[in-house]
Amino acid sequence: MVKAYSWVAQIWKKPKQGLGELYRQRLIQWRKEKTVTRVEKPTRIDRARALGYKAKQGFVIVRVKVKKGARKTPKLKGGRRPKRRGRFFSLEKSKQVVAEEKAARKYPNCEVLNSYWVGEDGNHTWYEVILVERAHPSIKADKEIKWITENKHRGRAFRGKTSAGRKSRGLRN
Repeated sequence: MVKAYSWVAQIWKKPKQGLGELYRQRLIQWRKEKTVTRVEKPTRIDRARALGYKAKQGFVIVRVKVKKGARKTPKLKGGRRPKRRGRFFSLEKSKQVVAEEKAARKYPNCEVLNSYWVGEDGNHTWYEVILVERAHPSIKADKEIKWITENKHRGRAFRGKTSAGRKSRGLRN
């Protein structure tokens, strides 16, 4: 089983060559889907398992679409000198953190465990977010993951407590 995961990981290092036409078809299909879409199984099983996913009740996988490029503020009505008219700005947090926050808003009964990249085209980047249902009995019974059911872990995605959030806060080397 370990060799299978390493093989899958090798393919995902260069998905355009490794997956070929399948990758292109997936992106075309994903573009038509909604921003936050629930998925039955992880697209990258090796990455999901490494980040804590288990194929059991209480774990939810969601694919999130995030727009690429700088964010834009509304056009200014009053006069400004050109230097101060700035309309494009960086969010100062990664697209992955934005994806985790979108997933957390869509599923308020779940907590974000982690996320990973699955694809990108010219306009969008897609991430799959691993969510854990806090109130599920199988989660409460699992010794490895039951820490997430405690109240002090509520809203992890919004407080920068996930791996991507910690990285954007400069807490991960």
